[in-house]
Amino acid sequence: MTKTTYREALREGMREALKDDERVFLMGEDVGRYGGCFGVSLGLLEEFGPDRIRDTPLSESAFVGAGIGAALGGMRPIVEIMTVNFSLLALDQIMNNAATLLHMSGGALNVPLVIRMTTGAGRQLAAQHSHSLEGWYAHIPGLKVITPATLEDARGMLLTALRDPDPVLLFEHGSLYNTSGDLSEDAGAVEIDHAAVRRTGEDVTITAYGGTLRTALAAADELAAQGVGAEVIDLRVLRPLDESAILSSVARTHRLVVVDEGWRSGSLSAEIAARVAEKALYELDAPIERVCTAEVPIPYAKQLEDAALPQPSDVVAAAKRTMN
Repeated sequence: MTKTTYREALREGMREALKDDERVFLMGEDVGRYGGCFGVSLGLLEEFGPDRIRDTPLSESAFVGAGIGAALGGMRPIVEIMTVNFSLLALDQIMNNAATLLHMSGGALNVPLVIRMTTGAGRQLAAQHSHSLEGWYAHIPGLKVITPATLEDARGMLLTALRDPDPVLLFEHGSLYNTSGDLSEDAGAVEIDHAAVRRTGEDVTITAYGGTLRTALAAADELAAQGVGAEVIDLRVLRPLDESAILSSVARTHRLVVVDEGWRSGSLSAEIAARVAEKALYELDAPIERVCTAEVPIPYAKQLEDAALPQPSDVVAAAKRTMN
């Protein structure tokens, strides 16, 4: 085992991909000389050179479009978008080109593209750089949406995504970059098709993903101290959603709390709640609870930002409501 951080695990995943496949290259704003806005690509330019680590102009539409073209030409591009809000500048490329070309070409044109972007709040970056829009992208047919929350997934999801013949969006929660832990020295690619049970329990199911997994696990610890066994499911993949894992857990616990850093209205949490209501209504012993971000632009002030975001205490309160 090696002590590492989430940031370093992501870097090692990219390093392994670049070494193993000459078609792989990284492109984006400041990914080369600067080492990436969040330091994820630090040192890769010196190791692999400017043909493989490409700094781009400040035009998301242009360099995402270039990534799509490279993928159509047989390359395996990794495109980095600094923060998720900037991806909206390339939404036409992502939704109307990357996601649709396979269908519109009658299956002739695959787009093996991976787009990495930082998501989430909790770092006092105020309203412009604190969005959680992965639920929006999970709405789009033709995309796969993955959200690594652990060191193993941070290192291994990218490797698997690069083998996918279709576009994959990888969301990295900004609050996770500095988290650290032990990672096996032989850690490699991981599957990107299923959710994972991170903690077992018999009393209530809590679903979370990305940055909210820590929130859910902290809540589960507090609930355990009060005699309540919470099962925590890390969704990992938001599109396609591992519906069977959620339904299987609810069939055991008969209660559900959905944690989602996105806004409540029209959210991923609403989709999960709807599916459980449609397919497992009679398994439920209590109404489904949702713990989401307050529907406001994210405040800059720390105490206001914390108040707007899902906290462990909010999840505990929601779980206890289902118990009553």
